[in-house]
Amino acid sequence: MPSDSPRRTIDKLSVVVFSGHFDKVHYALSLAAAAAATDTPATLFFTMGALRALQAPDADGAPAWRGLPLSEGAGDGGTRDDDFGARGVATFEELLAAAAEMGVRFMACEMGLRAEGLAAGDLRHDLAIETVGAVTFLNDASKHGTVLFV
Repeated sequence: MPSDSPRRTIDKLSVVVFSGHFDKVHYALSLAAAAAATDTPATLFFTMGALRALQAPDADGAPAWRGLPLSEGAGDGGTRDDDFGARGVATFEELLAAAAEMGVRFMACEMGLRAEGLAAGDLRHDLAIETVGAVTFLNDASKHGTVLFV
């Protein structure tokens, strides 16, 4: 049924990625990539356990996010991601690359890094990740946008 009302859209998506669970971080990446694909600027602010998803790969080249737990059930991020790929669902690395290519802004929380015993140098070097505080994230958000907590 057609509507005469104007289409309502947000002008920015800002996501606090707090959970260290693979499936929740994966979905935050999916939302940010979808926003960017529809010309809506997006920022992902990683903090606390979610920062583990941005850790640099180990000495063997395995991404740290593969070891993240799932929010429900048994298994880990790597197993779930392999399953996603087999089912035609965008994988973690595909979402990261797409988000970065479309201009999603990646932020790592200074306080969260300290709380998790990490340093900015422990994060991936293939992404432009800004180390900032909560004030910078909030200043980046738009008063006409949406802020989500995952």
